[in-house]
Amino acid sequence: MSTPQQSGSTTTVIQQAVAENTDRRDVSGMLKRQLQQSLAFGTLVVLVIFFAIASPAFFTVSNLTTVLLSTAVIAILALGTTFVIITGGIDLSLGTGMALCAVMTGVIITNWGLPIWVGVLGGIATGVLMGLVNGVNITFLRLPPFIATLAMMMIAGGLALVISNVRPIYFSTSAPDFKRIALGVLIPGIPNAVLITIVLAIVAALVLSKTLLGRYTFAIGSNEEATRLSGVNTRRWTIFVYMFAGAFVGVAGVVIASRLDSAQPQIGMGYELQAIAAVIIGGTSLLGGRGSIIGTVIGALIMSVLVNGLSILSIQTEWRNIVVGVVVLLAVFFDSLRNRQRT
Repeated sequence: MSTPQQSGSTTTVIQQAVAENTDRRDVSGMLKRQLQQSLAFGTLVVLVIFFAIASPAFFTVSNLTTVLLSTAVIAILALGTTFVIITGGIDLSLGTGMALCAVMTGVIITNWGLPIWVGVLGGIATGVLMGLVNGVNITFLRLPPFIATLAMMMIAGGLALVISNVRPIYFSTSAPDFKRIALGVLIPGIPNAVLITIVLAIVAALVLSKTLLGRYTFAIGSNEEATRLSGVNTRRWTIFVYMFAGAFVGVAGVVIASRLDSAQPQIGMGYELQAIAAVIIGGTSLLGGRGSIIGTVIGALIMSVLVNGLSILSIQTEWRNIVVGVVVLLAVFFDSLRNRQRT
């Protein structure tokens, strides 16, 4: 039976081992992240040049604004799920969860007649609650993240349809100012949705690099067992990560509802794939322990430019879905190659 002194010594040894291992990987990891981000940015530049040459309509002010507005929703979802994927988890409920948050915002503002700010908080709170349920299912019920969030994806999609009576909820009559959340302009030339995305990206970057939540996010993804043995309550912090990501889902629901001036209960299908692909393209590893916010933003821009460019070229929806699927497949493949090189 170990004494408290021995236990403390063991914990210290584990912490030192984790710290030494982290130090050894810092330089090489930083170089690899910079290379990955450079490649991602280069891909973005190539896509922009290609679509600009292929169609004069691509490089117009109105279309670039559309690209930025589309990027806002994908990026907000991707920012939150970056934390989840760094822990080695996954969240498949992003899209339908966003739709549910939008519907709840619409119900609170339109059906219940409450102020806009209450509806916004209600939508974000819905996302946080979903994250809490996901986190509890994963940590306490020991469900694999894939299964837990797949179930939440179906539940959220069903609830969005039930609560809305399978009909869109329009804000134009009851809350005409609601659309200003996304489409208004506080800074000339920059829609509010883009401004919200920039602010959230800065917040996410600071949280990931400067707070305990960010530090434990990387630690859990790198080696959850060693992190737990070093005295960290990994269950609690994993739940916090999913709740934090859920808040971003809630904000995305509010933004997309404001952009469309309506809460569409079926709008979220497919957004989870684009968000996850954006995270992986940006250099975050599906095995956990590695990722960056800058890379995620670049990945989100790549996905929105790709989808918009294919639409500008009049590529049919089914073929656009095929292209997005291929991009997801390639992103996972190259992530697998990077992980094999690490081992």
